[in-house]
Amino acid sequence: MMSNPNPQSVVAGAYRPTANDASASGRETQDRLKRGFDVSLATGIIIAFLPLFLIILVALLFQGRPFFIQHPRVGHRGRMFPCLKFRTMVVDADAKLKEHLASNAEARAEWEATRKLKLDPRVTAFGHVLRKSSLDELPQLINVLRGEMSLVGPRPIVSAEVRHYGSSMGYYEQVRPGMTGAWQISGRNDTSYAQRVALDCEYVATRSFRRDLTILVQTFPAVLAARGSY
Repeated sequence: MMSNPNPQSVVAGAYRPTANDASASGRETQDRLKRGFDVSLATGIIIAFLPLFLIILVALLFQGRPFFIQHPRVGHRGRMFPCLKFRTMVVDADAKLKEHLASNAEARAEWEATRKLKLDPRVTAFGHVLRKSSLDELPQLINVLRGEMSLVGPRPIVSAEVRHYGSSMGYYEQVRPGMTGAWQISGRNDTSYAQRVALDCEYVATRSFRRDLTILVQTFPAVLAARGSY
């Protein structure tokens, strides 16, 4: 049985692997290989997609600054990090969300269950295009280069989502959050949060370089089909 780190360690960054953690000592070589692969592929993608980056930045000029958002997310060993995205929401997004949830019980229940909204009043028209295509997440390649994220892993969560993981939070904290992962290719927001947690735990417990390559390959058709993205 895996030990359950105190959820408060997520904010404080105090989590430390124990002898009971899956792969606490037997995956060092594999993790180094994964890190080298992350840096090499992320660098190549940034170079290849640089024209697309510039096109998106020009388009974002019409909805005003900032072009990027840095949202605090829970990372490896519970350390918080600024997760980068192209801005897809209106400037007063927090106030608009609060107002919407206060006046819409159905949306409030959806938000409490999944931390997502299918019909999100905060998202701009161009932001919807970026989200549907997952292009809003391209800046996370910078997070990968900085060592805050991996190309494959559990999708990064906010501290308010820790409660959904419960005793499984230790699995999430063992690895760097990923730009894609098992949840990403399994329906994303069409799955329940409990299913998302189960997918994350299964990935961490059985992770391998071959599994990462498989997930990366399966990500492309999943993104093109826009399954569960909104």
